[in-house]
Amino acid sequence: MPDIRWGIAGPGRIAEKVAEDLALVEGAVLAAVGSRSEERARAFAETHGAPNARAHGSYRALVDDPEVDVVYIATPHPQHAELAVACLEAGKGVLVEKAFTATLAGAWRVVDTARTRGVFAMEAMWTRFQPAVVRLRELIAQGEIGEPRSVQADLGTVRDVDPTDRLFAPELGGGALLDLGVYPVSFAQMVLGAPDRVTAVASRETTGVDADGAMLLAFQDGRYATLQTSFHSPSPGQARVFGTTGWIDVLPRFHHPSTIVLHHASDDPGETIELPATGAGYFHELVEVTECLRAGRAESTVMPLDDTLAVQGVLAEAADQLGLVFREDDTAV
Repeated sequence: MPDIRWGIAGPGRIAEKVAEDLALVEGAVLAAVGSRSEERARAFAETHGAPNARAHGSYRALVDDPEVDVVYIATPHPQHAELAVACLEAGKGVLVEKAFTATLAGAWRVVDTARTRGVFAMEAMWTRFQPAVVRLRELIAQGEIGEPRSVQADLGTVRDVDPTDRLFAPELGGGALLDLGVYPVSFAQMVLGAPDRVTAVASRETTGVDADGAMLLAFQDGRYATLQTSFHSPSPGQARVFGTTGWIDVLPRFHHPSTIVLHHASDDPGETIELPATGAGYFHELVEVTECLRAGRAESTVMPLDDTLAVQGVLAEAADQLGLVFREDDTAV
């Protein structure tokens, strides 16, 4: 079968790692790079062993490139929706970095466009494709811990406040909620589904973005998830799934783990399961997209768009409670 031709929009830090893993995917080639700087796009392509990839000095040029099948979008959050819609309207599939969009309305716009046009779209939530997480889902489905009743997850890092960094810029979707919070929310949604109630608290930085925060996701039947994020605490980044007959520890860092531990009793040392990822961990989601495109599928069953919408709904509710206002950038393309 012909190769799937990839374009990358936003040649930044994460895109660097994604490009390295893309080179490991059979049947996938880096065909083009789009940036606001053609020089930067060309340097990125050459660095990642694709000197023949076309370097575009605008996102519009990448969107209009007829030799691209799918675009990996790694620009700041507020630019995701506009760029994804433009790609979809041009018949190009999209793999959109998390958080999928800056707003719930933006996410619905992307999803509606993808479904109306029958073009592939997926959130780049690499966690769900990690071999250890795949095994966790299998264990839960097999009833190894009974009925899942609660989830705990933390994700923290230490960041010095820098008003010039996108993480601290409100207009670029900065703050811990969209940058870190999307991981525990998506993990909890994967296990428990969409909650009935969201309660959020957080501190604020001097630039106005959220810093340390916590969320309680509650369900009518008594299930719940307790999630925390931080820009000021190097928390372990561990998750636990509690069931009626046992629990599973997802060892740090839970959003790209290599080890899970299955427990059946409080005095049980547990069964340790080691399943490391290939490459830097992005390989598995890239394989999923490549295979979906080859099979003519418009959505992934592992990371379906309905799950993305559910996660964006939780993030939107939390942002509203915290007084955070995010906006989409309609000038992104």
